[in-house]
Amino acid sequence: MLKYILKRLGLALLILLGVSMIIYFLIRLMPVDFVQDKINAINQGGATVSEETVNALYETYGLGDNSFKGILSGYVNWLGALARFDLGTSFVHAVPVADVIVEHMGVSFLIALVATIFEFMIAIPLGITAATHQYKLRDYVVTVLVMIGISLPSFFFGQILKEFFALRLGWFPASGLVDATSDYSALGMWGQYISHAFIPILTIVILSIGARMRMTRTTMLEVMNSDYIRTARAKGLKESKVINKHAFRNTLIPLVTSLAGLLPSLFSGAIITEQVFDLPGIGKVALDAMNRGDIPFIMGYNMFLALLSVIGVLLADLMYAIVDPRVKLE
Repeated sequence: MLKYILKRLGLALLILLGVSMIIYFLIRLMPVDFVQDKINAINQGGATVSEETVNALYETYGLGDNSFKGILSGYVNWLGALARFDLGTSFVHAVPVADVIVEHMGVSFLIALVATIFEFMIAIPLGITAATHQYKLRDYVVTVLVMIGISLPSFFFGQILKEFFALRLGWFPASGLVDATSDYSALGMWGQYISHAFIPILTIVILSIGARMRMTRTTMLEVMNSDYIRTARAKGLKESKVINKHAFRNTLIPLVTSLAGLLPSLFSGAIITEQVFDLPGIGKVALDAMNRGDIPFIMGYNMFLALLSVIGVLLADLMYAIVDPRVKLE
């Protein structure tokens, strides 16, 4: 096991190196120019920016040399900073990128974590009941509802829930994380967080359970047709024991594969949902950084997600050995 982990960590370093090259060169070549946007803002204010000032700004932000040699030199310097766990300084926020991520990551993480818990609690039982009642009314109803959820875009469905629950019924706040006139006691703040996050979480859960439910149903149907399931039934075991103990355990194997992408999704933020509900999460900050050409933040944030993705794949591989004793990691 230890040898396998060390081998995978070495491979992870090579993957991260390749990802860093792709991220850096693509971001440096993107059409959005933060310095030019800043100069345009100064010009709109009535001031005139000299050519020397423009060149100085480009040099300050490390964007002065756009030749291949200059970009390559910038990549080496950025890679050296990454080795020191320095993600750089954000152009927009004027603070270290790591501080920006930490500041806004909590909101996205809590919303994604709660949504993921409810997603598993709802999707897996729905998938099992649809598989055990194949081609019956229950299966058709679950499948139709899930397909409706999959087909709806998040910005459209989120806006519908916002219009109905917040604007018409007034049960929940329409946007933000806290009210301006909120009670700033600990209990009052948590109440504000829960009421403001309810509709965004509901949006994410309804739109995400479909894929998980269909995977569970498909895998469950394959397992239910296996020889050992027929043998268990022939031995006289109760149907509930056959399903919950024998069939469901093997259904977990493909579900573990999906866990590889779970870790980065908890920290990446729901960009569109956060935009719809004006939540101060990391997804909204990342979108704003992309629109404004905040190169250090975009590169640092994507490398952070790449690292989480590599760790997620490694954890998924290790989970295989737990859910399936036949798997030997060497």
